[in-house]
Amino acid sequence: MKRTLKDYAIISLKGMAMGAADVVPGVSGGTIAFISGIYEELLTTISNINLSLLTVIKKEGIKAAWKQANANFLVALLLGVAISVISLAKGISFLLATKPILVWSFFFGLVLASIIYVGKQIEKWNFPQIISLILACGVAYYITIVKPMVSDDASFLFLFLAGALAICAMILPGISGAFILVLLGAYETILTAVHSRDLQIIAIVGLGAIIGLLSFSRVLKWMFVHYKNTTLAGLTGFILGSLNKIWPWKETITTRINSKGIEVPVLQNSVLPSNYNGDAQLMIALLLAVAGFALILGLEKLASYKS
Repeated sequence: MKRTLKDYAIISLKGMAMGAADVVPGVSGGTIAFISGIYEELLTTISNINLSLLTVIKKEGIKAAWKQANANFLVALLLGVAISVISLAKGISFLLATKPILVWSFFFGLVLASIIYVGKQIEKWNFPQIISLILACGVAYYITIVKPMVSDDASFLFLFLAGALAICAMILPGISGAFILVLLGAYETILTAVHSRDLQIIAIVGLGAIIGLLSFSRVLKWMFVHYKNTTLAGLTGFILGSLNKIWPWKETITTRINSKGIEVPVLQNSVLPSNYNGDAQLMIALLLAVAGFALILGLEKLASYKS
């Protein structure tokens, strides 16, 4: 596939959208990749990065290996992700701290529309697809209610494993890599490292992410090739089950004092807006949810028009 500079700029923008989603604990960059039409190419590209590239370099040169690895696509995408994570980490953290209901409302609408989008890709529904949907939904919902671990002093090995697990979640639509980091107790440590440009921690987490990504992408690619409808049903279930995490109205059950002396929630339950203890901001929340929902439908229509 021959791409122009404009094509790669668009891929970088999609990467920025993925990065913005992955910063939020509850929204998956994999969902953004799926609805933007690059999910399967991303899996194929990642799974093609292996030791055979060294043989290609030796026999045909770096240019041939670069082309086989679809590296132009990968570099453009990762550039967008990196720009987004570095530039938006502070802003999104600030909004989550000051306007949580509004942020979660927008993402709730976005993810809700994503369920419809991913589900429409399933060509037929049989017993395996239904079971896959139910099991994946149950697993994702359970993850949202598990009590997070607390770890202000994380070892390098722990951060490496956290990076590997989080990146696996990030390429699964519906399962947020950032939320996995929250469950592991590593989210605050890693976000602080990004803010302060702690290159040592960033490098360790990044190495874990690379190894996890190269391994897990092969599993997903194999599933898409051999069991595409069942895999899509499972991904739909993951997104559906994750909705509990991004429900805008929460009541805090338990809290803790973090390393900065700030009280932060540990365990929260979803409640109806009418039962929310505070200003539910219902009207503007509904408007933002509709905006998020409409954004995904608009992207789908645009993709259909281009096709």
